[in-house]
Amino acid sequence: MMKVSLIVAMDRDRGIGRDNDLMWHLPADMQFFKDTTKGQVVVMGRKNFDSIPEKFRPLPGRLNVILTRNKNFHAYNCLIFHSLDACFNHFKDEENRVLFIIGGGELYRLALESSYLTEMFITTVDKAYVADTFFPPFNEEKWARSKIGFHEADEKHEASFTFWHYTKK
Repeated sequence: MMKVSLIVAMDRDRGIGRDNDLMWHLPADMQFFKDTTKGQVVVMGRKNFDSIPEKFRPLPGRLNVILTRNKNFHAYNCLIFHSLDACFNHFKDEENRVLFIIGGGELYRLALESSYLTEMFITTVDKAYVADTFFPPFNEEKWARSKIGFHEADEKHEASFTFWHYTKK
């Protein structure tokens, strides 16, 4: 049976990006993302894919899936779907890899509305940025939350941040 997870980093105001880019430089969070999604399937919106520097596209060591409404969109070594339902249907029998929803905002909203989402990894950054894209609110009473890590601000990290793991109750 397919397992669907979500991974995101957000600031104090639930901000996840500005001008189709990250707002912070937090290498330990980037490493957490890389370690958590390695060998899995990463599902992203087309704008999120475009925001990844070309030298890192597709994300190495993962099957990259892009959702777009553009029927003519192609990306080297990536699977393309035109709806989240079509993506889930394609992977419905996947037993070995987790499908990780990695953004952006609209895709997170669709995933949160989906009955397939059972797990979330949320990094909360202890700073407010000026975002134009936000992680949608969700009913936290339906989720069990556990703290899985914390990183202090230091010379390489402009803000402290906490890693949280959510599982559906």
